[in-house]
Amino acid sequence: MIELSDWQQMQAELRTTARRLDAGEVLPEADYHLGYATTAQLLADLTPARLALLDALKGLGPVAMDDLATRLGRPLGRVRADVAKLLDLDLIAQDAGGTVRVPWDEVQIRLASVGAQAA
Repeated sequence: MIELSDWQQMQAELRTTARRLDAGEVLPEADYHLGYATTAQLLADLTPARLALLDALKGLGPVAMDDLATRLGRPLGRVRADVAKLLDLDLIAQDAGGTVRVPWDEVQIRLASVGAQAA
């Protein structure tokens, strides 16, 4: 899940989770969440080109970067830069041989307004 997050709410949720863990509760495996304070920050990281790459990679399955660049019709250098950013965000994975893949069953993006951003 990629979404806009209210920092204070996130801190409260983390404190609750920490208390539950401290009490010895076994928590279920959590989904990956990537939170942004503003829509502008989210869209700066998840550009149309990166979203297209993510979508193509999900459909292709594991693939070498040069093959991915060919499929996308984009220069390899730009694909490498976008792959590096998506790896940094943990939205894709890369094996020792350089093959990249989407490790998630689905990727959801939620752009609901947060706190003071609501008009």
